[in-house]
This record gives sequence, structure tokens and C-alpha cells, in this order.
Amino acid sequence: MPNGPLIVQSDRTVLLEIAHPEAEEARHALAVFAELERAPEHIHTYRLTRLGLWNARAAGHTAEEMLDTLNRFAKFPVPPSVALDLTETVNRYGRLVIERDDEGLVLRSHDEAVLRQVSGNAKVKELLGATLGNDAIRVQDWARGELKQRLVKLGWPAEDLAGYTPGTPHDIDLVEDGWAMRGYQQQAVAQFFEGGSGVVVLPCGAGKTIVGAGAMAAADTTTLILVTNTVSARQWRAELLRRTSLTEDEIGEYSGEMKEIKPVTIATYQILTSRRKGQYAHLSLLDALDWGLIVYDEVHLLPAPVFKLTAELQARRRLGLTATLVREDGREGDVFSLIGPKRFDAPWKDIEAQGFISPAECFEIRVNLPYEERMEYAAADDDARYRLAASAAAKLPVIDALLEKHREERILIIGQYLDQLDEVSEHIGAPKLTGQTPVAEREELFAAFREGQERVLVVSKVANFSVDLPDASVAIQISGSYGSRQEEAQRLGRLLRPSSSGVSASFYTIVTRDTVDQDFAQNRQRFLAEQGYAYSILDGHTVTGPDTE
Repeated sequence: MPNGPLIVQSDRTVLLEIAHPEAEEARHALAVFAELERAPEHIHTYRLTRLGLWNARAAGHTAEEMLDTLNRFAKFPVPPSVALDLTETVNRYGRLVIERDDEGLVLRSHDEAVLRQVSGNAKVKELLGATLGNDAIRVQDWARGELKQRLVKLGWPAEDLAGYTPGTPHDIDLVEDGWAMRGYQQQAVAQFFEGGSGVVVLPCGAGKTIVGAGAMAAADTTTLILVTNTVSARQWRAELLRRTSLTEDEIGEYSGEMKEIKPVTIATYQILTSRRKGQYAHLSLLDALDWGLIVYDEVHLLPAPVFKLTAELQARRRLGLTATLVREDGREGDVFSLIGPKRFDAPWKDIEAQGFISPAECFEIRVNLPYEERMEYAAADDDARYRLAASAAAKLPVIDALLEKHREERILIIGQYLDQLDEVSEHIGAPKLTGQTPVAEREELFAAFREGQERVLVVSKVANFSVDLPDASVAIQISGSYGSRQEEAQRLGRLLRPSSSGVSASFYTIVTRDTVDQDFAQNRQRFLAEQGYAYSILDGHTVTGPDTE
């Protein structure tokens, strides 16, 4: 009789008993194809979703492997309906393929009934042309991306085998001088090219930029790299100059400050989506050169307008890099169809075990609102309540205590609200860095932090993404973007790059008890729980001492 840590239920949810001795192994195997929904202390709830199953299939996992995971770790027999549904859902991926013949694009299937079913849909029909026998239909040349989007929504994801333009050749080599690509980075590049286009999922600090450089060296073509901001653009440039044969004359920056177009051009999402007189002013960048590769850094943050632009770039290889496929706007399906499915995913704890990212401990510290503020909170409307709770002055003594506890380490204090950051910066006498801080000043502050001239930085969400701060070992999160799981992943990621001191990372979230601040914190923690990080819950007075609350 099986007696594992999983309970598989007929509604496609899977319960994981955290205290079970096989829980960690089961969680590791389950995360390949199931999505974590809730992660309280004792029982975690996963769900089998169509997109999760298709991403796993695209990454090379079969329905048989997924069922074996469920059967091996199940406490009770897996319901036959779930086994059947999982198998049929997984096997939908690839029943339709998009190919190219001498005359253009073709939608093909060996299952005539499926082909007839999808081609009869009104929104799909307008993207198609002539019928080519029982197993194929011509696709409009411009419709490759939009067709894939619509087929995913219909539940029949097409495998794109139509190939890619090589772009203008441009020689790029890795210069492995005193370093070498890690095994998982080499595997990520290989699986990306085997699949053609798609997403590589790696934790912050695990070298996603190196994967991008490796893909560029493998492609040997003109490359457009899209990044979140100008600081990130400059870090990409510095890394490419250090790791590849590219020279300064071969790498251009296309941002709000510079408009260079070179064989390798690094552009920001902001510039690509900026409008002038209602029109996107910089779309010409997408056709400025015959790009053979487009790299999307932090693909989970891809702005909605870029999806529409990407739908028209399906003939070019596309590499998405991210620490999490979670999108707060629910557009994971568009990442799947337009950038490509997940091609490689290395669990955070696996890379930690290899010593490539720092081990981390996560803590949630709960503080109480004073009576007057509790009354104000109770009377406030929904929009005001989170700000009141998240910005509570009761968090300041905890910050002081944590700064004292980690006085020999480098610390990031991260928040959402500018007035809160102003208050904290003034209270502790540390510099503040927000979206209003000029790029040159940001770079100076980050450099001072790396060199140890500044031990503490108070930062807004501008530090969430693509900022290389390898010696940060402590993060104190004082407020966040409501229940954003992706933000939680990015903020912990600031600490995971191995530091020169070798100390373990400490990630603190200070929340106000019995408020929406606490509720949102539980949602934000879901992604980290999926990666194997547990939160220890502490009372504020255990950190500050009983006289300070």
C-alpha cells in the first residue's frame, strides 16, 4: 500500500504533506509539471494546469514520467480520471505542427479531426489559406505568431517547426579566460537550440547572462537584447565585453540616453514601448538589422505591447531568460506561444547544492499596529489599507534590530512606497535609491555598495531586476507590490549570488499582523516555497526585545 507525501485529487489538485520524510524529493519532482497554488506551514497545494503540463512536455518530459511521479509519491491511488486527463492533455502538445514548404507556412496534423476542428474556428480560419489535402492547410505568412496564440487558447498548442532566419552572420566567441560555462548553462544553451526558441528558467545569480552569451556564440549572428532598464543594459554590455570576443565597437546601447545600432544592440523595454503622438516611436529598431537572435531578459516582465510586436518576429530565434515563469497579469500563455515554451529549468536548491548560488534563510517578522493606527486601518477603504499596514512605523524598531544583528554584512532594505523609503533612509542615515535617482547616481551607489563604501542601501523596486550586487547577504523587505510572487523571487535573488565572504543569505519580510499586509505576504511566498525555501515566522518582539513594541 503506497504511503507517500502526495494526495492526488480528482479536481486536479495535489496536496503535499511537508512533514513527510519524502516531501523534499516529491516537491522537487512535482515542480517540473505542477503549479503551486498555496503554501501554508503543513500542506502545500499544487494544481495540474494545461500550460504547466505543456511546458513540461516541451522541455522533454513525457506523460509517463509525470504519472510515475504521482504514483511513486502518492499516499492513495491516483484517480483514474486524473491519469487519463493528464495523459490526454500532455499529448495534445505537438498534435498540430507549423512547418514551412517551398511556398510558405503550413499547419499540419496527422489527426484530420483535430485539424478540421481548429480550422473551423472563426478566429483561426481568418489566419489560414487554402486546404492542402487532408493533413495540411496553408497559413498566412504574417500570421505565425497570432495562430500560435489562438491555438493555445483553444487548447491545441502547435509545435513550431517552421525554422528561423539565420540573420546577418556575425562572429561571436566565448573567451573562457579563467572561467568556464557550468554544466547546467551548457545544457540550457543546447536545449534552447534543440527546441529552436523558448525560455530558460534559472535562479538569480545562476548566470542567465552567461546562457545568453553562450546562445549568441552558438548562433554567430546579429543579436538584439531587450532588458528592463539602462542599468541592466550596461551590466549586459560589461559582461559581454568580459566573456566574449565582442569589442566596444560591436555593442550598441539603444535607450532613453543613447541610440546606437550595432551588430549586438542592447535596448530597454521602455524605449521599445514609448509612444510619440500615439505611435510607437522606435519600432524601426526591430528591423534596423537582420537580427538572427532576440534575447528577452526578465521575460516575465515583458510589457504587454511587446507581445504584439513579438508576434511579428516569429521567423527570428527568441530566447527568454527568467527566474520565474509567473506573470502577475496572467499572460503566461503568451510567453509560451510567442517567445516559446520552457526549454530548460534548473531548480534553485539544486544549483545551491552545487555551490553556485548562496544558501538562504527566509524569515517573516510580524509586528502589531498600535491601537490608534488599528482604528485608522479599520476605518480606511480597501485601497488605503495596504498602504497603511505596509508603511507602519512599527517596522522601524525591527529594522534597527536587524541592522545591528547583521552589522558586519551588506544589507538592502527594499520597499514599495517612496515616502516610506524616505522615512527609513532618514531614520537610519543610509542612502536611498529609487526610480527618480538618475542612472549615473544609481551606478555610483551600486558601485559604492559593491566596494564596501556603503554598507546599507534603501532601495525601491528598481533594484528588483538585473542588478549585480554579489556581496549583498541580507535583504529586509518592508513593503511590496501587493501579492507579487515574481517580485518575491527577484528580491531573494538579489542575495543568491555567492559573496566573497561566503556567508549564507538572510531574507527578512516585515509584515503587519492581522492586516492585508500579512495576507499578501503569504501569496508572495508561494513561488519561493515551490523552490524549496521555507519561511520561519517570528514575532517582532523576539527580534527587538519586549520593550520596543
